[in-house]
Amino acid sequence: MSDVDVCSAKGCSAPATRALLWNNPRLHTPERRKAWLACPDHQGSLGSFLGSRGFLKDDVEHESGADHTV
Repeated sequence: MSDVDVCSAKGCSAPATRALLWNNPRLHTPERRKAWLACPDHQGSLGSFLGSRGFLKDDVEHESGADHTV
């Protein structure tokens, strides 16, 4: 089992360096946060996807093993 968290982008196995914190207001309470992990190559595209839907709440540094969900 690997101790490195990988990017959430489909097909990517690069180490994650950022956590994109988001929620869907139709499904989640305002304080709820889910996280997609992103490598440098996919941070922009994943962030744009979430942002265009109004879901992106924050973009924070990720350290392996950290749980960003609330």
